[in-house]
Amino acid sequence: MTYDLIIIGTGPGGYVCAIRAAQLGLKVAVVEKRATHGGTCLNVGCIPSKALLHASELYDEAGHGFAAMGINVKPELDLAKMQAFKDEGVAGNVQGVAFLLKKNKIDTFHGIGRIVAAGQVEVMLAAGAKQSLATKAIVIATGSDVARLPGIEIDEKIVVSSTGALTLTHVPKKLLVIGAGVIGLELGSVWRRLGAEVQVVEYLDRIVPGMDLDVAKTFQRILQKQGFTFKLGAKVTKVEGDVSGHAVTVEPAAGGTPEILEADVVLVAIGRVPYTDGLGLAEAGVKMDARQRIEVDGHFQTNVPGIYAIGDVIKGPMLAHKAEDEGVAVAEILAGQAGHVNADVIPGVIYTSPEVATVGRTEEELKAAGIDYKAGKFPFTANGRAKVNRTTDGFVKVLADAATDRILGVHIIGPHAGEIIAEAAVIMEFGGSAEDLARTCHAHPTLTEAVKEAALAVDKRAIHM
Repeated sequence: MTYDLIIIGTGPGGYVCAIRAAQLGLKVAVVEKRATHGGTCLNVGCIPSKALLHASELYDEAGHGFAAMGINVKPELDLAKMQAFKDEGVAGNVQGVAFLLKKNKIDTFHGIGRIVAAGQVEVMLAAGAKQSLATKAIVIATGSDVARLPGIEIDEKIVVSSTGALTLTHVPKKLLVIGAGVIGLELGSVWRRLGAEVQVVEYLDRIVPGMDLDVAKTFQRILQKQGFTFKLGAKVTKVEGDVSGHAVTVEPAAGGTPEILEADVVLVAIGRVPYTDGLGLAEAGVKMDARQRIEVDGHFQTNVPGIYAIGDVIKGPMLAHKAEDEGVAVAEILAGQAGHVNADVIPGVIYTSPEVATVGRTEEELKAAGIDYKAGKFPFTANGRAKVNRTTDGFVKVLADAATDRILGVHIIGPHAGEIIAEAAVIMEFGGSAEDLARTCHAHPTLTEAVKEAALAVDKRAIHM
């Protein structure tokens, strides 16, 4: 039998691509190396981290915020039960994906997939046997892997990646996080709330590189107020020790005298790299760029006809929802439709407390591109719902083209920012203006009123400020 499409990898990009292709009438098979579907995101990434973020936030709020609202409790941490709560959520999600694949009559092969040539995939099954599959098209959706620091071994017990940081059996006394990006700050937040001292070492002179600088500075101040300490413009060169503790050698990024920091758990969170090992790409003649990402054209096809790639293995932000949209697009292209992804409107979220969410361009990017823009900003301290909920940290910022008023970027740090950002993404997808957003009636009292007020502020006419 020859399939219409074989997808290697069943993370968010792969399984969504498979389902959409099946909906469009294609005969589809998927190859997955894990025993469960869902990729890094559902198994050891997005989903388990959000479970721990949610649980730890409630624990922290119970201990430090409830009393002010007249709720007197003294929370007691049962970490094993919290981890079980996380695992239950993961199991429900991965089982859901398996159900959807079965419902859509998609054949699944558990093993390591390798591209023999265009139209042919070989699967090394768990028992060691090999199975050859024929197909009209192949989509590579193998995702990404943890980026590693030379000379620092990750054992997932003391020196951990994001995977190990999700399964710690005790709360570290001192957690040292290498990297002030999304993953390091989210997981650092979990363990800080549960009682760890958290210190973050970042090579650059700022946190969350690439985000709006105004947001980043406010975010750092809030995290410091919560108990984080930061060592910016610094690099970790050595980690030595045993289960009783580690000595971490830190040097200035620009060079200088090293210092020793103590930690009983070290989290390496310096980013992720495309996962393409063992796929046979070189033998198949598939081109890669200098960062080992697979090169694709505007229709997600590689230089080898019939071989496509989506998600973390190609350029663009390494985000599950970006991979999902690309999966849908390539499935529709293969079915003869016009699949497309607007790379300019892909939101990004940091699920700390408060959350940080962004879509479109930052002020720094607009300045670098020479685009004349206007900015409107509104603080949550002036939002009625945020006031009564005691969640007033942060603001909404709307950036609009000075000539056309078209919204070019929206940046939020504050309560439920990850949910609120969808409003901005929708209006940007339809080419809306700040005036459109400002004239849209928002329910009162809601946090989203801060978005409306920020849009009004673009024209210097915010009402509540």
